Formats: sequence, structure tokens, C-alpha cells
Amino acid sequence: MSLITTLARLEAVSTGRARPAATVRHRHLSTRPLVFVPLTTAGEAGAPLGALVGTDRDAPRLLVVPQPRDRDLRFAFLAELADVVLPYVDGFAGAVEAAERTETDPETGKRVKVEVELCADAPQLIVPSRAGIDLVRLLGRSMRFRRTAEQDPETPFPAPPRVPLLGRWLTHFGERARVPGSSLLLAMTDVLARHWATGQSTLEDQHLGALLAWIAPPEGRSGAEAAQEAELARDADGQLVCPPAGPATDPAFDNKLLAPAIERYDRARTALAAAEDGLEADARLGALTAAERDVRALVESRTRPTWDAVWRGLDLLRELPQGARVEERWTRDRWSFTGHRDRVLAGEPPQPRRDDAVTAANKLAVREREQARLEAQEALDDPLVMAGRRLAGEAFAGEVVDVVMAYSESKRPSPRPLVTVRTDDRPHLGERTRVYRTLGGKPQTAEFAGYEDGGPDAGGDDGDDGGLLIVLRIMDKMGRGKEPEEGSVPEKGDRVCFTLFEHEPRGGAKLPDPEETPWTHGGPPGEEAAVPETADPVTEEDLL
Repeated sequence: MSLITTLARLEAVSTGRARPAATVRHRHLSTRPLVFVPLTTAGEAGAPLGALVGTDRDAPRLLVVPQPRDRDLRFAFLAELADVVLPYVDGFAGAVEAAERTETDPETGKRVKVEVELCADAPQLIVPSRAGIDLVRLLGRSMRFRRTAEQDPETPFPAPPRVPLLGRWLTHFGERARVPGSSLLLAMTDVLARHWATGQSTLEDQHLGALLAWIAPPEGRSGAEAAQEAELARDADGQLVCPPAGPATDPAFDNKLLAPAIERYDRARTALAAAEDGLEADARLGALTAAERDVRALVESRTRPTWDAVWRGLDLLRELPQGARVEERWTRDRWSFTGHRDRVLAGEPPQPRRDDAVTAANKLAVREREQARLEAQEALDDPLVMAGRRLAGEAFAGEVVDVVMAYSESKRPSPRPLVTVRTDDRPHLGERTRVYRTLGGKPQTAEFAGYEDGGPDAGGDDGDDGGLLIVLRIMDKMGRGKEPEEGSVPEKGDRVCFTLFEHEPRGGAKLPDPEETPWTHGGPPGEEAAVPETADPVTEEDLL
């Protein structure tokens, strides 16, 4: 947590209202996102109880599993979910545009540019909290390997036709959510907490109702009071006034309302199965329908407040202007979506249960690189974020007080002007440390040449306006001529901001192909492991 964020949280506590942690929006928001508010059954991982899903704020689609332990009803729920999600995803797969991509020529081994299709836009799935992302990943893992009756007529408990495809897409959304800066799958609590600092812990920020209470408290109430009410207030029946953002449910709701309703549904279904004639079956079917309607009403009562809260969060985020480099990150999401679409259309198998060593290492390298890229881009887009980097000594801003033309010592001298910057910041500069500034959308490199007046240990003061005088040697982006191009070198009186971090993080070393992976990392390739992987031994804690 940066010092700026800490100060913002302290100010939120003192003022009773969340403070801005950003001046621009650092995540892409689709004009038509698919909001998914799931609810699961307590005590059984991944057992769906219901969900609200859709793109229309005023007309969500309610999906309910009246008996979560019934496999057929759970498959019916997943089939209904596929009927909503897959048409939404398919709506973005057809509209494409021409784009260039660099690939390796298999014959020459050289890197060449080829023209390929890129989807003009991509779907965006929004869930209430981080636990919703975990559930999306869990649902994808549980569905993508299911066999349908068409694929295998002899498979027991065949899945509905489109359920495995939904599992592949949910898995892709879940994996993409692990890439920093990606916006294909967003948790509303994470996005709001990135842009506002509250006076509560980061764990408490995962309660969407409490988080919104800090950001926009009711008139005459402080954020702390409104958040406490959102977390703890109960009605006359002992039920939470603001249900949690899911997918977990409140124990009081489970015990007092949900369990009796499911029990009534079970009794009605048993009675219907035992009916001896048509008239009796019709009467008992009415009782079953009423019991199912009660369960649906309970699920809607728990999910609708969270559904409305997600859309309120979207309204708050859309009031912020979008950051300059957000569209660039969304383009990478579009490439990711297009690549998975092509794999599905090509008939490739679903994602494996476990990545091989090279794939896992590549994913880790991508996430590390994207994390560094995201942190750099957020600072470059947002003065408030840059202020935190300046306080940490990772950047400095100031006024140019002197420019002296100099040249490199080589057969063909190149311009290396010395720029003196007066700053009140205290960057962590060492000998020949490289710093960067944005010039025409590209990073320009400079090298630390020293301090004037002795540096920070000697005060670093010019005697008039104070501040630290830093001398920098500009290294590039000045053209190929003997004299620098106009505008490529700061002029006296200009305000400049240099960073000690690179604006475009470099990639790591190229990893070997899976066929060349050594035995120490999963080899020899193409052969089964000599000793099969065994399950963990059963302990006393595994038995009730």
C-alpha cells in the first residue's frame, strides 16, 4: 500500500467518506456488460442455488435450482446459463477488423508481419466480488470436461449440449482475470476499491454494500455508520437488510427461510411422484409449483439488492474519465478473446486440468510483465498515482532551470544535452541511473549525470528557491541529425516528470518449446510419468 493510499484511508476515517484513489478510470467498461450475480449452497462447493444474469439493468434473468443436490436440476441451471452467456459471447465473435501481428516464419525463422482478423470488440463479464471470480473459474473447471450424449452416447449423466462450451468460455474468463489490467472479467468490489480508498480494511471492501456505503453514504450519515448498517443490520425476522454480495449466503437465511422452503419442495415432489391418478397429480403439481415459486422468490430477494448495487457501482465508475492507456490494455483483451474464439472454432480440446511446465512458466512471465506494465501505465495516466511513486522515490517532477548542449565522445558525435531539473522530490538515484519521460507517446531515456551544489547530502540547494538540482543527460529520441529535433529536448522553464521505472517492461528470456523441455521440468516429452500421481491419504479430519 502506497503512502498516498494510506493517507487517503486516514482522511476517509476522519471525514466519514471514501476518498479518491485515482483521478481517471483505469479499467475498461463495456457499453453492454453481462452482469452475473451468483448464489451457491452452503456446505457444497460449486453447488449453484441461483443467479441473476443479463445485460438489461431493469430486466435480469433469474435462474434457480430449487434442489441443489439434484444433478438434473443443476444441469438444467447450467443449460439456462449457457442460453444467456453463449449468445452474448457469440455476438462479439462475428464483427472483426483487419490487424497486423508479428509471427515467426516457419521456413526462414524470421519475424514477419502478417494480416489477421481481430474481433472489433469483446464481451465483458462483471461479478459482484472476488469470490464471484473464483466461482466462475470453478464452474468452468466443472463443466468443460463434461461429455454430452452426442459426444458419447454411453456416458452416464450426460450434460446438456452447450454446457461444455460454456465451461471452456468461463475457464477462459477466469484465466484472463488473473492477468493484471485485464477487463474481460471484473469484480465490482476490486474495481471500486482501486478508485476509492475507504476507512475499512481491504477484506471489508469485498462487501459490496459496505463499499458503496463509504463511497456514497446516505444524506446525514457517515461512511462508517452506513457501512456498519450494510454489514450487520437485520429486519424483524432476523434477516440481513443488505444481503452479502455472494456467492455465499447468510446462515440465518439458510436455516430460517431457505432450508424450510427446499424441504417443502422435496415433500411436494415426493407427493407428486406418488400420485395414483391424473386428478391427484394435477393437485399435487400445483403444490410443487407453489413450492418452487417460494424458492425462486427467496433467491431473488437475496440477489436483487446485489444486482442493483453492481449497476450503481457501474454508474459511479462511468463518471470517471477513462485513462489514456486503458484502450491499449483492452486491445490485448480483444486479442485474447479472438485467440480463444479461433481455438474453439478449430475444434481444439478444452483447456487441460493442469498446465505443463513451459505453459505455466509462460503464464507466470506474462502476469509479471503485465503487472509491471499496469503499474507503469496507471502512474503515467494518473497524476495521483504518480504522486505516490514520487513519494516512494520512484519518480520526480520539477522545472528545467538549465540546458547545456553536449555530444558523445565517438567517431560520429551524437547530441547528449545536459538538462538541469529543480525538484522538491527525493528520487533514489545512483550513478548513471536511467530515467524516463513520455515524449510523443513514447518513452525518452535520460541518464543521471549528478547533482549540482553537492547533491542531497550537501543540501542540494541553489540558494534561491530551494529544491534539489538534478543533472540529466538525454540519450535518445532526438532524431538522427547532429542537432536535436525541435521539441525533443526540454527547454528552460518547462515542467517535466521523469520516472525511474521503465514505461514498457521488457520480456524475459524465451522459454524452450514443450518438445524440448528437459526431464527436470516434466519430461521426457510424450511419456507418462513412471510413478502415477496418487491422491492424498485420508486422515481423521476428512471424516465427519
